Amino acid sequence: MVAYIVSAILAYAIGSIMFSVIVSRKLAGFDVREKGSKNAGSTNMLRTVGKKGAIITLICDILKGVIAILIAMLIAKIANITEPSKILLMKYIAGFAVILGHTYPIFFEFRGGKGVATSLGVLLMLNWKIGLIALIFALLLMAFTKMVSVGSISAAILYPILVLFIEDRKNFGVILISWLIAILVIFNHRTNIKRLKEGKENKISFSKR
Repeated sequence: MVAYIVSAILAYAIGSIMFSVIVSRKLAGFDVREKGSKNAGSTNMLRTVGKKGAIITLICDILKGVIAILIAMLIAKIANITEPSKILLMKYIAGFAVILGHTYPIFFEFRGGKGVATSLGVLLMLNWKIGLIALIFALLLMAFTKMVSVGSISAAILYPILVLFIEDRKNFGVILISWLIAILVIFNHRTNIKRLKEGKENKISFSKR
């Protein structure tokens, strides 16, 4: 139990490092959360800071998910946890914790991002097949609609369904956490969902340098 708690706390702390805020302050002299959509993510970074800041943020946010899972695996090894189902559960708990940290970062006034890039890192580490399917699905929808939110929300809905069919169905904790991750990401897009209903959702543009 201690190993699970430690990995969750460390994952949350990693998620709480807001690279978008750090990079926007360094490159543009302002907090990205005060500009554009006021979201601390790579899409708002692209609109307000530019391609360089958006790419750096995207890569770093994905790596947060990757590192959180790697640390969970290391802790499992140190704690001599060898049962595959328990290791998988620990990884899923860490995955949820790092996304939660990104959403509500303790180091940045609990004002974070929507967790899409970090979720991608998590998904690819938990099960690369699921992560790849979700990524391709999201990219296709983004390309078709020109709206990042549509791809992100749709992929979040698809994710727990894929887990149900691809992962161990008997591991109730894994199934539950996959739904919690999906619900968190969808909840983080509540303003986007409202704009989509009103037909006012922003479309992505790469014209910003």
